[in-house]
Amino acid sequence: MSNETTDDLAQRLEAVRAKRGYLLPHHGLLALAFPDLLAGYAAAYSAMALADRVLSHHDREFVWLAVLAATDESLATHHITKFRAAGGTDATMEAAFAACALAIGAEAYDFAARDWSAQLQPWNPQAAYLRGVRALAPLRLVHLAQCAVHVCRARWRLLGWQLRAAYEDGVPEDEIAEALTLAMFPGSIPRFVEACRVWLELIQDGTLPASPRYQAWARLAGQGGHDEAMAGKPE
Repeated sequence: MSNETTDDLAQRLEAVRAKRGYLLPHHGLLALAFPDLLAGYAAAYSAMALADRVLSHHDREFVWLAVLAATDESLATHHITKFRAAGGTDATMEAAFAACALAIGAEAYDFAARDWSAQLQPWNPQAAYLRGVRALAPLRLVHLAQCAVHVCRARWRLLGWQLRAAYEDGVPEDEIAEALTLAMFPGSIPRFVEACRVWLELIQDGTLPASPRYQAWARLAGQGGHDEAMAGKPE
């Protein structure tokens, strides 16, 4: 990149600004040092956060608010603007934060199920948590937001509870999938990968009444990564 001028760098950054409407410090660093990585990152981010998929703009931004609150992403204030522009109100914003707060607070239920389940019987931490979930509204968006928050917080038992309840309450699978992808960058790619494993295994063991498309995903062999691929191969 030594032959590039500062004007070249400025033009590259302006192209990013024109597409997103803003810049963050990592855009400048990647534009300066690794423009190919910036291009790949921008394409991935656009497909994840900007392109229309299944969720409406309002519903997508509802999930984003919960994800960003769960990960302390204070820089991402543009999602507040986008939420309001998509019809979000103070009431629905409050619902997004309530969904996030209950999902984070559910770590107490996770503890109860993990370490005190025998002593607490017949009280059921899972049932108690889900009673709280179903007291919130709009329930479909609450489920989507809380699934994503559990990914960000790496609470896999809670994600399993939430997925079961979301199926019971008729939340579409493709909407769940989109919500989980919104946790990829703020929550981390490895946690998104683990979330997919949790969902996959709940389909495989018959816990979730998945649709034929998602059953096909669960039946696909060889999704266990490098260790599975190397099993039985000679040194």
